Amino acid sequence: MKQSVLSRYRVMAYVTAVWLLVFTVAIVMKYGFDTGDTMLISQIHGVLFIIYVVFAFDLGSKMKWPFGKLLWVLAAGCIPLASFFVEPGVTREVRVRLAESDPALAKA
Repeated sequence: MKQSVLSRYRVMAYVTAVWLLVFTVAIVMKYGFDTGDTMLISQIHGVLFIIYVVFAFDLGSKMKWPFGKLLWVLAAGCIPLASFFVEPGVTREVRVRLAESDPALAKA
C-alpha cells in the first residue's frame, strides 16, 4: 500500500468533518433562528462525503479491515466531530502497517 492512500483519506476526513460542522451550524441557523439557506452547503458536503466514502473504502480494502471497522470509519463522516477522533487512530494503525511492510514509507 502506498502512503498516498493514507494521505487522501486524511485530507478528505478533515475536509468532510469541517464541512459537516458548517452544515450543522447552517441547519441550526435555518431551523432554530429562521435565517439562511442550507442548499449550497448541503450539496457541497454531499459531494465531499461521496469522495470521503470512496477514499475510506479504498483504504479499508487495502488494509483488509473487517466490515464493522469499515462501517465505523464511514459513519465517522456522518457524525459531527467524529472524524476528528477517528482519523488519528486510523492514521496510527496504517502507519504501523506501513512500517511493517516498508520502514521508509512510514516516515512521511
